[in-house]
Amino acid sequence: MKATDILMEEHRVIERVLVSLETAANRLSAGQAIPMDFFLKAVDFIKNFADRCHHKKEEGILFVAMDANGMSQENEPLSIMLEEHEEGRRLTRAMREAAERVERGDTSALHQVIQNALDYVALLREHIQKEDNILFPMADNVIPVGQHQQLTADFNHIEHEDDIHEKYLRIADELAKVVLA
Repeated sequence: MKATDILMEEHRVIERVLVSLETAANRLSAGQAIPMDFFLKAVDFIKNFADRCHHKKEEGILFVAMDANGMSQENEPLSIMLEEHEEGRRLTRAMREAAERVERGDTSALHQVIQNALDYVALLREHIQKEDNILFPMADNVIPVGQHQQLTADFNHIEHEDDIHEKYLRIADELAKVVLA
């Protein structure tokens, strides 16, 4: 299995969480009661699975390998992917801060929870499409076949740090159960 295949599998997990997050935000917008704990758990997933695990593989391993093989991180498409990762982090922080305000009784922050959640969902859906359909095929072409085994080994190392991968696969399932209930 190529490193990009692993990243695409992780994209499918992230997309499941995006569906759950979008559903919860839309229900909240329609006046249904959605506990802020749902959004805080989604933020935890985003921060630790999508960013600490998945984006760490992209930024710290794949993009570095692409850069070493002639695709500068300073130029498109890598520079755009890095900017979008940062925008996702900003939206995640804003969603967390708004959810915490609501938990403290500031219901005026509900709109911010909803908007940041929906903005994050839209950003990530587009971002994933770019990576799956443009960036990863480029990576497969630019990175020599002989380097893919090392990339995969490096990915496995990240996955097993602090048992992060399995824990957040369970959280993705928990989030889906909340909105399907």
